Amino acid sequence: MCGRVALYSPPLRLARFLDATLAAGLEATPPSWNVGPARTLFGLTDDAEGRILSAFRWGLIPPWASDPAIANQTINARQETAEEKPSFKAAYLKRPCIIPVDGFYEWGSEGHRPKQPHYFTRRDGEPLLFAGLYEYWRDPRLPSDAAPIATCTVITTEPGQDIDGIHDRQPVVLEQEVADRWLDIVNQSPAQRHELLAPSRPGILQHISVGAAVGSIYNDGPELIEFEAPQSLF
Repeated sequence: MCGRVALYSPPLRLARFLDATLAAGLEATPPSWNVGPARTLFGLTDDAEGRILSAFRWGLIPPWASDPAIANQTINARQETAEEKPSFKAAYLKRPCIIPVDGFYEWGSEGHRPKQPHYFTRRDGEPLLFAGLYEYWRDPRLPSDAAPIATCTVITTEPGQDIDGIHDRQPVVLEQEVADRWLDIVNQSPAQRHELLAPSRPGILQHISVGAAVGSIYNDGPELIEFEAPQSLF
């Protein structure tokens, strides 16, 4: 599961890194070192209007949903089932996206109580590019001309070697050379795109243990990604 990320790089820098246009109004988005579900992520899409980096609410709401609370269960889509699961099937075929972040957190199971949080980044210092899906949802309780809500989910897969046994899942991290293929629903078949949803190659990710403060979504700031030695049980 991936349920907490850091997203502090300026949106304009991320757009330039992805060779994309930044959607209007996102230039002043404040940085955060503790983004959780229902908060804002950026998603890169590629359609007739070109490559655009836009804002999405984390937790995908399929168009047929009557209650937005379904987003509590759809922050992640499993690589193994995303193509068939009703919540994600349509988005998988037609609405892939790339979600850039600076890092992500996972809570380990090394015997510590409470579980030890770890902060993962790329070794080369570049943004992480998550494979994601997006949808637009219209609240049936609002007038028909109300603006839809843009939502997204992060695709996860089995862990690669760099996860170091800390967790049994990891987000799918795309390398830049294959990212365009993930977005290409015209020239890439679903089977070809599915092959891209694999664990990270060894040596891509690095991690450090961090403090328990990241466990509360109300805490934020660069101090959350500073090293903190695991606490002993004794």
